[in-house]
Amino acid sequence: MTLKNNIKTALGGLNDHKSRSALTILGIVVGITAIIMIMSLGQGAQSLILNQIQSIGAKTIAVIPGREPKGPTDFISTFTDSLKDRDLELLGKKENVPHLAKIMPVVFGGETASYGAETYRPNIFGLTNLFTQIYNISPKSGRLFTEEEIKGYADVAIIGSRVREELFGLDDPLDQKIRIKGKNLRVIGVLGKEGQSAFLNFDEVVIVPYTTAQRYIFGIKYFNRLVVEADTEENVLTTVEDIKSTLRESHNITDPSKDDFFVQTQADALKTVGTITSALTLFLTSVAAISLVVGGIGIMNIMLVSVTERTREIGLRKAVGATEKDILYQFLLEAIMLTGFGGIIGIALGLSLSFVASLLLTKFAGLDWLFSLPLSGMLLGLGVSTAVGLVFGIYPARQAARKSPIDALRYE
Repeated sequence: MTLKNNIKTALGGLNDHKSRSALTILGIVVGITAIIMIMSLGQGAQSLILNQIQSIGAKTIAVIPGREPKGPTDFISTFTDSLKDRDLELLGKKENVPHLAKIMPVVFGGETASYGAETYRPNIFGLTNLFTQIYNISPKSGRLFTEEEIKGYADVAIIGSRVREELFGLDDPLDQKIRIKGKNLRVIGVLGKEGQSAFLNFDEVVIVPYTTAQRYIFGIKYFNRLVVEADTEENVLTTVEDIKSTLRESHNITDPSKDDFFVQTQADALKTVGTITSALTLFLTSVAAISLVVGGIGIMNIMLVSVTERTREIGLRKAVGATEKDILYQFLLEAIMLTGFGGIIGIALGLSLSFVASLLLTKFAGLDWLFSLPLSGMLLGLGVSTAVGLVFGIYPARQAARKSPIDALRYE
């Protein structure tokens, strides 16, 4: 019997049991849908994060306190007080870091802000005016801090658009005072709708002079970050080495393995994020693939039931000349077609749900989330579903092919 006839016979067998065929492939559809969604959303998340990192420029360098984390349990080590005023002063000297163009201390945390009867919990950032150049944003109304205000621990603040909406509604917030941690801060500037940038949602921030944040809001004498910008992209690596040597000398560190800080360039961040998101996507895909194994076992069980129910059909086909190979191919093709159809449906459903999810994330979460078409995931899903049909269809097909035509015709 030709392959064309085998396929026609297999399709006829599936068509005779439409409901059972549909229920049989359900496990495959769910598994492939999950895989496609995970890979699509994983690629979308990776693109979003990488774009956020790239948005602050290749010349930007972050100096972070604590030892560089090597795993999830190490992140607590970054919450240390190793970066202080002396480090800021030394790094700012040209003889120590010749290619440093800008340096900005950063302190941050969450506190409740209030105005009248209204309250809101924004992210509080203590910065200098360099944030406008590094993050490419500026107040839509009002002004920035003056150097005198920064040096004098002034009680002034610049607020994001969401903070303005929550605390002031339609009122003009300029020159009004908001209260944070018992301190009254006069609003001198309001940002426009900036959205997400470099991991920060600037719509939900209150920016104050870093000196004010240290003394009056957080009560600390250290920095959570130092953001450095090199004069050119070519000098980034040289600047990194100069920063390390300056801080090691300041902290009396002779063994680099004992560093109580680490320096991260945008290239480092891109590599780290890419590795983490790829590993996470692979892990979740592997978990979702378990459902394919479950679906494959279900297909094998249903095919075995089908073989039993169609015993007389098998005997009749053998009586009119069908060989064991013909019977084997018929039932094997039925299993492969079932999983193949399930794979196609799962791919279409997974892509549709991923597209809807990307639209919802963009509209309601305020993220610049792009829909990603995972071609590798589509090929993987179709290949795996077909392979599942082949692997789990062999045993029922062989059972059908081995049936004696005489016994099969006598079967009731």
